[in-house]
Amino acid sequence: MARTVRFHEHGGPEVLRLEDVPVGEPGPGELRIRVDAIGLNRAEALFRSGTYIEPVKEFPARLGTEAAGVVEAVGAGVTGFEVGRPVSVVPAFSMNDYGVYAERAIVPAAAVLHRPDVLDAVGGAAVWMPYLTAYGALVEVGGMRAGDTVVLTAASSSVGLAAIQIANRVGATPIATTRTRAKAERLRAAGAAEVIVTSEEDVTGRVLDLTGGRGAEFVFDAVAGPGVVDLARALAPGGTLLLYGYLSGAATPYPPLEIMRRRNMRAYTVHETSGDPERLRRAEAFIVSGLRGGAFQPTVDRVFGFDEIAEAHRYLEAGGQVGKIVVTVDHR
Repeated sequence: MARTVRFHEHGGPEVLRLEDVPVGEPGPGELRIRVDAIGLNRAEALFRSGTYIEPVKEFPARLGTEAAGVVEAVGAGVTGFEVGRPVSVVPAFSMNDYGVYAERAIVPAAAVLHRPDVLDAVGGAAVWMPYLTAYGALVEVGGMRAGDTVVLTAASSSVGLAAIQIANRVGATPIATTRTRAKAERLRAAGAAEVIVTSEEDVTGRVLDLTGGRGAEFVFDAVAGPGVVDLARALAPGGTLLLYGYLSGAATPYPPLEIMRRRNMRAYTVHETSGDPERLRRAEAFIVSGLRGGAFQPTVDRVFGFDEIAEAHRYLEAGGQVGKIVVTVDHR
């Protein structure tokens, strides 16, 4: 048996329950992981509340796609992993099939990466979703190169901070946006070349000023909604607006054709990278290289205990964090 977070109905953080659940043995293509730390993602709050892009198929339901721990058992046909190996689980599966909010969890081996020795369990639970999302969208899909400019909305999120570091590493220029001035200095300290405070400044005008009228080659947007029209205006000819989140909750129009002529707009999810073995292999090599060289450093905002899972979800939904929220699991 293992303490496992489940919910029996949709709702707020109060519906989360810690329950003893049998774990069992891993099947073909699976591993059993002793979970030491869990990375929280907004998708889990949406899944819990019934507003995620994928509905809950049956109750009680589980949560979680990102964690760090140690391999406890190896299923048939799995190679490259042995018992005792420190690993990270990456978002590459449906929460209707697996969940890592638990002391122990069965997960598909295809969603598990070796944890580099430069990361402890908290770092191992904080690094993969942000960096896979930013790398996959900007480098694999977008082809971001040295000399490009990228505008980052929700830049104080874990993905936004990862995108700043990735842009700097490839020689691109990251321009961060934030709703209020409170986070501006932290974004500059995190490596943003410029910070635009959206409650005080015109995003389009500032981006055009900062790029000499050219516009940005990329906009990496977590907000969506009607603001995409102004973001599209900030694109350079041939530029791409990449939507990876839906924080606004509002309808997202396609910008007028006179704006989008010679410009592109597409949605992106981390599964485009984590679910493709070759893309995942390249992403892992890029990210581990950055971690070992010191160019990448996952930002952890706050760490909660496993018993505080509901409180951690409340903190996640409040939206005040800068970086990742991690929950640690005590195996006393």
